[in-house]
Amino acid sequence: MEKVITSIEGQKRDRQRVNVYLDDKFAFGISRFVAARLKVGQSLSEEMINQLRVDDSIESAYQKSLRYLSYRPRSEYEVRKRVSEYGFDDSVIEKVIARLIDKQYLGDKWFANEWVENRIVFRPRSRFMLRYELRQKRVLDDIITDVLQSIPQESELAERAARKYFNRLKDLPRQTFQKKLRGYLSRRGFSYTVVKSTTDKIWKEMDE
Repeated sequence: MEKVITSIEGQKRDRQRVNVYLDDKFAFGISRFVAARLKVGQSLSEEMINQLRVDDSIESAYQKSLRYLSYRPRSEYEVRKRVSEYGFDDSVIEKVIARLIDKQYLGDKWFANEWVENRIVFRPRSRFMLRYELRQKRVLDDIITDVLQSIPQESELAERAARKYFNRLKDLPRQTFQKKLRGYLSRRGFSYTVVKSTTDKIWKEMDE
């Protein structure tokens, strides 16, 4: 049995949502985006009402995902996990992920490039560590390998990392300087050979 929309009123606490009244009785609340297709006097079947509720869930999950993505780039896995934590079911999550990808707000290749570029500029580390971090984000190995092909060599990455840390160590005696810098570079995944050569190079430059 169909019911007639008798009123559509904005919610006081959330201006992005409206209350829908059917046959002069409150029926449900939905987002303004979903409600844009409705009008007073329109008849709704039970099936149409259920679909509106589904569409509202999708829109709600989509908006939450956009807010989550606004802080920094995220992998597809991270977004799936966060939307799931909000309590949305798998069918809603799949539609949201597809919409985000279609709108180019989400994509693991783009995410991996952004992640690696940010690391190289602000917090340099080894290829090994970058690969480990991206795997933790559930990025596919093929994508990781492709992205890492275009970054600087290990020696350059190690030098960048060392120079970022240099000011904290420049007044230390040689033995302490080398010990701390080697430990710092090792924790960023660089091999013993790269760590040693980089530490020696930085100390030599400082000592000249």
